[in-house]
Amino acid sequence: MWRRSFGTGSHAVDALKEKKWDALVIGGGHNGLTAAAYLARGGLSVAVLERRHVIGGAAVTEELIPGFKFSRCSYLQSLLRPSVISELELARHGLKLLKRNPSSFTPCLDGRYLLLGPTKVLNHREISKFSRRDADAYPKYESQLERFCTLMDPLLDSSPPESLQGISSLQERLKNKVHNSVFWTRLLHQAASLGQKDMVDFMDLLLSPASQVLNNWFETDVLKATLATDAVIGSTASVNTPGSGYVLLHHVMGETDGDRGMWSYVEGGMGSVSMAIGNAAREAGAHIVTSAGVSQLIVDDSGKANGVLLADGTVVQSSNILSNATPYKTFMELVPQNVLPDDFTRSIKYSDYSSGTTKINVAVDKLPDFHCCKSIDGLQYTGTIHIGSESMEEIDSACQDAVNGLPSRRPVIEMTIPSILDKTISPPGKHVINLFIQYTPYNPSSGCWDDPVYRESFAQRCFNLIDEYAPGFSSSVIGYDMLTPPDLEREIGLTGGNIFHGAMGLDSLFLMRPVKGWSNYRTPLPGLYLCGSGAHPGGGVMGAPGRNAAKLVLEDFKKKMN
Repeated sequence: MWRRSFGTGSHAVDALKEKKWDALVIGGGHNGLTAAAYLARGGLSVAVLERRHVIGGAAVTEELIPGFKFSRCSYLQSLLRPSVISELELARHGLKLLKRNPSSFTPCLDGRYLLLGPTKVLNHREISKFSRRDADAYPKYESQLERFCTLMDPLLDSSPPESLQGISSLQERLKNKVHNSVFWTRLLHQAASLGQKDMVDFMDLLLSPASQVLNNWFETDVLKATLATDAVIGSTASVNTPGSGYVLLHHVMGETDGDRGMWSYVEGGMGSVSMAIGNAAREAGAHIVTSAGVSQLIVDDSGKANGVLLADGTVVQSSNILSNATPYKTFMELVPQNVLPDDFTRSIKYSDYSSGTTKINVAVDKLPDFHCCKSIDGLQYTGTIHIGSESMEEIDSACQDAVNGLPSRRPVIEMTIPSILDKTISPPGKHVINLFIQYTPYNPSSGCWDDPVYRESFAQRCFNLIDEYAPGFSSSVIGYDMLTPPDLEREIGLTGGNIFHGAMGLDSLFLMRPVKGWSNYRTPLPGLYLCGSGAHPGGGVMGAPGRNAAKLVLEDFKKKMN
């Protein structure tokens, strides 16, 4: 049903050659589709070129084992901007969010467990099993993070206040100066409204290791470890890495239907997010073509990007090109050599694209039977299940293995079972299980990810660890799909296997993303824009880079037309 909405094959490619498009979008991931939807709604002729046979990028649903539909890469929704959901009317286009309550379950080998969720009564009762002091402190911790998020939220939905690049008129320079002054004035006003104590605490959160932040708040190992996973998710960082503390904001940053900090499953898998956005784009007039990989950008004699060359040799012309590929892929592989400034290409080349992440999608014939919770009525299955995360020391130890070139001996595993709430993705009585695993080096010193025996041994290591908490899990596995960092790079197009299109450290955010001087989606190549997670505000299924980039392109387009 979905694929009939989008073009593929020779006829769809032929249609691309019939005219010069106002805008081409390279990559049909959720940000590229978001950009296309806003551009088409703005009146531009738009075509989206997706290399794979299916749209979605990392937000994709694929049936790799008959009857089992996997959210192959991303697997939870919370960060998708409310503005994108409402403005593109994604509910009307098929998006259905399934709220999770409880949202977190951490089993312990000693027979105890910790449940957390959006309900204050549940959280207090659960944390009190370990520490009454921590139970009283937890709502204060969440409240502080929520106050910090109110400071961050406006930054997500707008372009950074970048200096003008290239030659500009006096009027443009004055307009840019006023715009930037208004931005900083508003931000300073919001910061002042927090008060000095909260601002000092905010700076502490930004600069400190997550371990230090959590140690200052709590005494219970399993609570700190559960929260610490938010700080290292998808990165190669340890809980002891300076600057990892700010990622704790992800605990409360997102929302589902207005409920702050509520993470949800998506009916039909994460591909349904991309399909809904794609449907909105198509309704607005965008042309979406799959199996249409781009091999190179075309630059005219004046030094402006004016089209692309497809892998099959087809030339497609356009006045504006938006790349949803990673910065490295865009500037080091798609842009012809000797077009970009040397200092820019050096910055792109030496940015951090490292990854310690592996995703295993598992089909099972029964739910895991956790020996620590025989009497909680299935509540343990709805949220994220933290395996091997009973203390921050365990997480750090897993990280240190990867630093030494080895896949973690006891990996940190986030298990989710979306089929508990979503009955459309697995056969009756059977389930889909997502395992998000850290840490796995891109090039392990102990073997090679291309070796089937090496891959199988690591998968079994993960299954055996789960067996310690839920005996018999390994025997329930019908089949699985495994994506290591090289697989994520090769199949999904994520440079280095980095799920965020580049590291999300403090040196790679806001005015520094993708590199300093080029944070506002424009690039040194006129006519080329960046609209993916490698641009501000970064990774996650957010839609903000696509929306923000499209708004900028529309502004630039109107200037040229006047």
